[in-house]
Amino acid sequence: MTDRALLHQRCPTLERTLPFLRLGDAPTPVRELTGTTRTDLWCKDEAGYGSGGWGGNKVRKLEWLLPELRRRKARTVLTVGATGTNWGLAAALYARELGIDTVLALIDQPEDDHVREQLRRLRLSGATLHFTHSKPLTIAAAPWLFLRHARGLRLPYYLPAGGSAPIGVLGYVEAGLELAEQVAAGDLPEPRHIVVPVGSGGTAAGLALGCALAGLRSRVLAVVVNDTLPLAASDLTRLAGRTATILRKRGAALDIPPLRLASTRDHLGPGYGHPTSEATAAADVAEATGLHLDPVYTAKAFAAALKTDLDGPVLFMNTYGPR
Repeated sequence: MTDRALLHQRCPTLERTLPFLRLGDAPTPVRELTGTTRTDLWCKDEAGYGSGGWGGNKVRKLEWLLPELRRRKARTVLTVGATGTNWGLAAALYARELGIDTVLALIDQPEDDHVREQLRRLRLSGATLHFTHSKPLTIAAAPWLFLRHARGLRLPYYLPAGGSAPIGVLGYVEAGLELAEQVAAGDLPEPRHIVVPVGSGGTAAGLALGCALAGLRSRVLAVVVNDTLPLAASDLTRLAGRTATILRKRGAALDIPPLRLASTRDHLGPGYGHPTSEATAAADVAEATGLHLDPVYTAKAFAAALKTDLDGPVLFMNTYGPR
């Protein structure tokens, strides 16, 4: 599909109230990963999703968020992330194409080659960068940031970290429905577990909701990589519930079974952005299969896919999208 969302196809009434802008080519490919310690490991590769200078899971969220910004006539968006933020870069690049300015409040994270390269890209993205260093300082600076970047009486439109607002979560509800179509087509077996990194919650919450709506019995394992946000299974389930409420309010008749969702902090390490030896080893294994992972998110999730005692088939969601 190039112009309509699967959600719109399932519930045509949504199209009038939930605008959508296709930014990538769907469906993203699935394939079996051989040569690892698992014999039942598959990958749904989101790396190539996106038409701009950055791809991956953030783009699916922006397909729903950017039309909402346009509907609200937003001229500036304010959002937050760490200094190596994938989300902030994707938001800046895609919003710029619609004539929307992006302001980023950036929190410190351990600096390495990956983070330095992200900062270089951020400086070229056209976004206005404010280095607020920590979560408390960012919260304290928020009133000033809103006033500093107001245009007349119009304040910037705020988007939470990772684009994990309930409307942004729809991007991975869509991906869950897409996965179900691929299973039905025989492109892969129905996964017993879907392993995905979780930094802000939207991807895992949307996948769990999308799989439930599609009738898949897959259990989403959310591998927590961020120690600054509440990302327990109960938190992710509440976020999914807020997204379901949006759909119902816009006319979708939903009968949602209980979500199959679990969360683990076993691969977090010392904290957000801190490398772990298991993740480094997992990234090397992934490279041999043709997957390029980042040390902050996907390498830790891939380590969980390899190390956790899970019934197969296991599907790893590669959400990292460099260009």
